[in-house]
Amino acid sequence: METHFESNPLIDRLPKHLKQFIKPQVYEDYTPINQAVWRYVMRKNVSYLSKVAHNSYLEGLEKTGLEIDNIPNMYGMNRILKEIGWAAVAVDGFIPPNAFMEFQAYNVLVIACDIRQLEHIEYTPAPDIIHEGAGHAPIIANPEYAEYLRRFGEIGCKAISSSRDYEMYEAIRLLSILKEAEDTPEEEIKKAEEQVDYLQKNMGELSEMAQIRNLHWWTVEYGLIGTVENPKIYGAGLLSSIGESAWCMTDNVKKIPYDISAAYQSFDITKPQPQLYVTPDFAYLNQVLEEFANTMALRKGGPKSVQKLIDSKALGTIELSTGLQISGVFTNVIEHEGKSVYVQTTGRTALSYREKELVGHGTEYHAEGFGSPIGKLKGINLTIEEMSPRDLRAYDIYEGEQVTLEFEGNITVKGEIITGSRNLQGEILLIKFKNCTVTHNETVLFQPEWGIYDMAVGKKVISAFSGPADVNSFDMINHVPSSQTIKQKKSQEREELEKLYLSIRNIRENKTPTTTLKEAFASVTVNHPNDWLLSVEIAELAKKEDNSDLVEKVLNHLEKVKINRPEIAHLISGGLELLFQKAAV
Repeated sequence: METHFESNPLIDRLPKHLKQFIKPQVYEDYTPINQAVWRYVMRKNVSYLSKVAHNSYLEGLEKTGLEIDNIPNMYGMNRILKEIGWAAVAVDGFIPPNAFMEFQAYNVLVIACDIRQLEHIEYTPAPDIIHEGAGHAPIIANPEYAEYLRRFGEIGCKAISSSRDYEMYEAIRLLSILKEAEDTPEEEIKKAEEQVDYLQKNMGELSEMAQIRNLHWWTVEYGLIGTVENPKIYGAGLLSSIGESAWCMTDNVKKIPYDISAAYQSFDITKPQPQLYVTPDFAYLNQVLEEFANTMALRKGGPKSVQKLIDSKALGTIELSTGLQISGVFTNVIEHEGKSVYVQTTGRTALSYREKELVGHGTEYHAEGFGSPIGKLKGINLTIEEMSPRDLRAYDIYEGEQVTLEFEGNITVKGEIITGSRNLQGEILLIKFKNCTVTHNETVLFQPEWGIYDMAVGKKVISAFSGPADVNSFDMINHVPSSQTIKQKKSQEREELEKLYLSIRNIRENKTPTTTLKEAFASVTVNHPNDWLLSVEIAELAKKEDNSDLVEKVLNHLEKVKINRPEIAHLISGGLELLFQKAAV
């Protein structure tokens, strides 16, 4: 069955630019081997994590309705997540960080619907349904943590990126795809690793997005909670990795008290983490998040914030003290005594107030860009926004008047006032001129031949953030990743093995099998001697049937597999430990 994403009302209110990332989950694409991988990881996790995970994890498994034996389908997840105020959507691998966080702001969990190969059962650098479904979903059943996740998304999607951040996103996406795909030539992986390594060493000053991604990594993905001496796991990357969830509890991984310094600790997504951060409780996560948000252009404003947008070379917004919001690609800011006195966008620009586009001030009207002085007039204590109608009249800021406005920083606006625009509180937001010239010293910034001039009113820039103020102002349906996830290859050998896995699954579920346990075991030992997971499942069913003879044969076979493939010996032992209190293997 194909599960579409219109299965939770929360998804209906997503803006179109987020819906472009959503893919249908085609449940039939999950093979019997995929189902066996999910079951193995979940059984190991529930067994082990009950001892080391935050108590919200096991409670969340019940609340979110995740089954140990079956990969979840999105329809079922949405039906249950709805009860805790969340939704889930399927996507194709990594999506851009801003979009990922914006989904969170809408209480929507992003789930990469692919599942890792059996060869990568312990850990995969690529996002998959085990990581997202079994890692993220259960823990958001905790209301305090869920609010942190939502708030993180709300703040994180406003973080300003550098032009290098998107390169890094594409490089990591490609590397994760190549590493997860089977039979990728080593030289391709090496080339992709070198590109990631090069970018990591040449990112320059970390952007806001890079810093907040670090905070996300060390909390949402790889966070520990409690004390440094006795931490518990809550990060989804650890909850979904049977390898790292055990590794992180050893002394090999340094435990550090969590604080804002984690924003400057970068990470390598392709390797186990050498250190992890421990928060005392979920409330403290929000405290650090607010501390970081206070450093962002979103809250600081000023010329440095505008410069961040210029450096990003991407769509962004500034908000003036009047509440007027200018959205576009910023290309210039003129400073005077530490203040912004003029801002400029190039190309399509929109003006908004409180996240709603002003009528007549969309991207078609401001197709070539927008520029305006900001701040106080020379020698006048009152700013224009503070002037009463009487004050405006006294300074000839009045319809039909020819006026020269000299701003601090030597910005001069000279022209005939046509009209002004005000908000509901009566505060003036814009002044419209004709026959207008705008200059900075000897530089002409606007001239009469260019048409009508709209001047923004505001004494300072109070905020700057990534993206538009009104998401409907711009066509943002434009994401085309440079790499696509690679599906598993089909072969006659694999199809035969899949049929054996299906038969064993049918036996477990009391469905009509196509073969007996004995026949399946004989086939796997002869035709698929390197496979180990099916033999573990056969041992489980043989034990249930009290078929001690078959159990002994399977254990002996698995001993040989461990000798031939020592790198997966611990996985075999781990699977058998679930079956036997004292496994002899």
